[in-house]
Amino acid sequence: MEGSPTRDFFLGLFVLAGLMALAYMSFSIGGLQYKGTGGLAVFATFDQIAGLKPKAPVEIAGVKVGLVKSIRLDDTYRARVDLDLDKELKLPVDSSAAIVTAGILGDRYIQLTPGAEETYLKAGEQISYTESALVMERLIGKFLVNVQDKSQSKTEQPKADNP
Repeated sequence: MEGSPTRDFFLGLFVLAGLMALAYMSFSIGGLQYKGTGGLAVFATFDQIAGLKPKAPVEIAGVKVGLVKSIRLDDTYRARVDLDLDKELKLPVDSSAAIVTAGILGDRYIQLTPGAEETYLKAGEQISYTESALVMERLIGKFLVNVQDKSQSKTEQPKADNP
């Protein structure tokens, strides 16, 4: 079987296009992206992050405006979350950050709510108003304890005598 130069050329192009598509999909799924330098780097501290991970999206009104760069403990044993936001974003200093869940069992992400101040956050500044993540296990545990307490108090009440 003898190869044709034209057929071999197109086969090579097809294989090369397939490899480029595979590389693109790998980087897209892995969350690796090149944004360049100079993003707006700010941070927020939370009492509970409950599964928030680096590279999680940061959104305003459902629009992705950045991502979580890193997570670590600060000196007061609170979670410090460093955010890398779009460099064109002008975020008022009284803006708030909340950790929310995408759906019932979805991934966690940061939802920013812009404030109304006329001054804007600069690189390295803190988002002061934060709302920590709601941990479903704790919420269910508190609910079960309340249900158990109510059922015990009903069984302990003395019954009135019927004449």
